Amino acid sequence: MSDKVESRADRAKRAKWYVVHTYSGHENKVKANIEKMVENRGMIDDIFEVAVPTEEYIDTKGGKKKLKERKLFPGYVLVKMIVNDVSWYLVRNTRGVTGFVGPGSKPVPLTDEEVKALGVQDTTLPSIDLKEKDVIKVTTGPFENFMGTIESINLEKKKVKVFVSMFGRETLVELDFDQIEKL
Repeated sequence: MSDKVESRADRAKRAKWYVVHTYSGHENKVKANIEKMVENRGMIDDIFEVAVPTEEYIDTKGGKKKLKERKLFPGYVLVKMIVNDVSWYLVRNTRGVTGFVGPGSKPVPLTDEEVKALGVQDTTLPSIDLKEKDVIKVTTGPFENFMGTIESINLEKKKVKVFVSMFGRETLVELDFDQIEKL
C-alpha cells in the first residue's frame, strides 16, 4: 500500500511515541515550535501529537495552599510520529531540541507499557471517526450513560460539545474524547 492511499487514521495507528531531549526549561517552547512546524509544513500525516507530561501538586506558602503544575520529566518532550527522513530531520532541527533519545541518530519508540506508565493517553484516534451530528454515549463523569448528539468537535483540545437530553430539555455540555463512545 503506498503512502498516498493510506488514510490518516491508518497512519496514526502506525505512529509511535518517541522521546526528544530539549534544553531544560524549553519544553513548552519546543512543543509549540513542533506543532507550528507541523501545521506550516503540512506534516499532519507524519507527526500526530506532542506532549509535555505534567503533574499537579499542592504548594503551601504562608499557610495558603495553591494548586500548581510541574513537569514530570524536565528536559524531555514526547512526540507521536512516524519516523521518516523528513519528519526526523524537522523534529531534530527544531530550535531547543538537542536530539532524540536512543543510540546514535536512530530514535527508539516507547513501548505501549511505557506510554501507559507515562500517563500519555492515546486520544488522537477517536477524533478521526467522530463527526458533527453523530450520536454518542457518555462513558464516564457526571453524565455517564447519557446519550447525546455532537454539536461541535475541537481536535486541538480533544473535546466535543454535545447536546444531552436532561429533564426533557436539550443541554449543551463539553466532554473529553475519552469520556464518550460512538454508537
